[in-house]
Amino acid sequence: MDDANTRAAEARLGSPYLDTKQAAHHLGLSVRTLEFMRRKRKGPPFRRHGGRVRYHIDELDSWSRGAGRSRLHD
Repeated sequence: MDDANTRAAEARLGSPYLDTKQAAHHLGLSVRTLEFMRRKRKGPPFRRHGGRVRYHIDELDSWSRGAGRSRLHD
């Protein structure tokens, strides 16, 4: 398991919040793509904890399922 996978697995056990790199890996996106989507308000919901961007893993999964469905109907 690579470092990002390991960190994401540990985050799921200890905390449901992932940083941008972990979230991008979880979704199969590049960090730059996820950052671009965040700037355009087109990506998954996020929050700031102490000025740092965090994504809740359940919201990532929910967004991913919804994004997949909406693309089929566009």
